[in-house]
Amino acid sequence: MKKPTRTALLSTIAASLALASSLAGAQQADWTKSKWGPNDEIGAANYLKPKLVLDAARLIKTGKVYELGQVVSSTTPAYDPRGCKIYIVQPGQAQSTTLGPKKMSYNDDILNCWIGMGSQLDGLGHVGIDNVYYNGNHAKDFAQIGGLTKLGIDKVPPIVTRGVLLDMAAYLGVDVVKEGTPFNQAEIDGAAKKQGVEIREGDVVLFHTGWASMAEKDPKKFVAMQPGLGVGGARYLTSKGVVAIGADTAALEAIPFEKDSGLFEVHQILLAQTGTFILEGMGTAALAKDKAYEFMFVLGHAKYKGAVQSMINPVAIR
Repeated sequence: MKKPTRTALLSTIAASLALASSLAGAQQADWTKSKWGPNDEIGAANYLKPKLVLDAARLIKTGKVYELGQVVSSTTPAYDPRGCKIYIVQPGQAQSTTLGPKKMSYNDDILNCWIGMGSQLDGLGHVGIDNVYYNGNHAKDFAQIGGLTKLGIDKVPPIVTRGVLLDMAAYLGVDVVKEGTPFNQAEIDGAAKKQGVEIREGDVVLFHTGWASMAEKDPKKFVAMQPGLGVGGARYLTSKGVVAIGADTAALEAIPFEKDSGLFEVHQILLAQTGTFILEGMGTAALAKDKAYEFMFVLGHAKYKGAVQSMINPVAIR
């Protein structure tokens, strides 16, 4: 192989720096104004089109369906003070009373849960920058105790498109990626090239890290730290026009945070600056085991009016 010249190396470095600068500049210039107009509330979901659904359907070769959601219970690891309890009740049936001439009986349930736990969709009203959220919406104008008046999870349409899995554990040659490991452009491109996949506009991108195994081994560690998306990686993927980014971790981004990055800065870039949705707690192990790197992604979430997030169980079909 011919050794690259010093001039060629310098040109490559300069081009890489220019790309990084342009990505950062484009997203920081005036992020409070959405390119989809002043009234937009769905952000990157605007990329979704019927053609993407048809293209995704063509990826189905075996008909195998993968559940990406996890079972949620009172023991599911979550950030304090989040928690979940379920109560099973039998209304109108005290002391084993039955209902009607045919002695009908039934169970009902009451959930007392924080929605932001388990497998979840983060809406655009979740994280802001200095109390300003996606498309320049200030918290004082839309974040009400009775529900968001803008950017609610109920505004998000069904997400049906091509899904791409990046198996970062396989790429790095480990079973579980070490906490604090960030995935930026080099790692994203490296994994994609190794798998032979291309990330395109309208995609949902999922990272497999193996970190989900920590949820049972060490629940406190599972939420306290994790590998994940880096600041540069967030800017890189959003520049490609992806709809949503997810991982098998509690918060998607690398924790401990990267040097010189802010608190949950990746969340700020995705949700506030670019309107890109976040999928947390995704069950990616089966996809990784089958090397299912491209698939049809289908998400129809519970539409709680004015909610910030939604527990979800999306599916991948290949």
